[in-house]
Amino acid sequence: MSGTDGGGRRVALVANTNLYLGPPLARELARRGHDLVIGDPEPGLVEELEGTGAAVEVVEGVWDLADAANAERLVAAGLERFGRIDAATAFTGQIIVGSFLRSTRDELHTLERGLIDAPYEFLKAVLPSMVERGQGQVLVITSSSGNRVIAGAPLYSALRAGATHLVRNVARGVARHQVQVNALGTNFMDFPAFREAAGADTPEGRAAVEGQVPMRRLGTLEECATLCCAYLDGTCGFVTGQFVAHDGGWS
Repeated sequence: MSGTDGGGRRVALVANTNLYLGPPLARELARRGHDLVIGDPEPGLVEELEGTGAAVEVVEGVWDLADAANAERLVAAGLERFGRIDAATAFTGQIIVGSFLRSTRDELHTLERGLIDAPYEFLKAVLPSMVERGQGQVLVITSSSGNRVIAGAPLYSALRAGATHLVRNVARGVARHQVQVNALGTNFMDFPAFREAAGADTPEGRAAVEGQVPMRRLGTLEECATLCCAYLDGTCGFVTGQFVAHDGGWS
């Protein structure tokens, strides 16, 4: 797809629409009247989004946002197609559990690449055009694990905290340009990677994990996407440098 589309619809960039929050976020933004720039969509998603009336620009092979070229490709595709990007969001990284004393430097560096390098490169790519226009909204998905000391995942928790603090510092730097940058942290989400890592992939294990959550259940991707959109759809323009936890009251 190429060219420039006119019209008054907002344009949102969702960096990864192959798994986790990506597909429901894209659907909710389309439902709210956005055209979309999406990376690596899951099968059938593009047709579904276009069926709502959204124009969709697809960029393949950009899942690794720690590679600066991938975030830059997403932004360049959006600017070429639509002439602007009003909102942008990304989630990055993987979960690695285990005690600190048994951790390895390779695990640390793997987490650094996904949890620190990737949001850094994403922010560096999406912010310049927004600052130039004097408006824009960015939401980085981190984790509420960064809010607590977690003996079973110390490296993950520490680096998630670092990513959230990076977002808050970046937000202060661009606030005068009317660009909003916020972070949203998840935990206890009902998706395969979390269930496997937490031991919630059996009925007994799930019950034990849900018992740790004040709301006594796992969160759905769809309700999280709805919350994310409050920071992306242009309806809330006076909030920046903030972190909100989507974890059922755990943090």
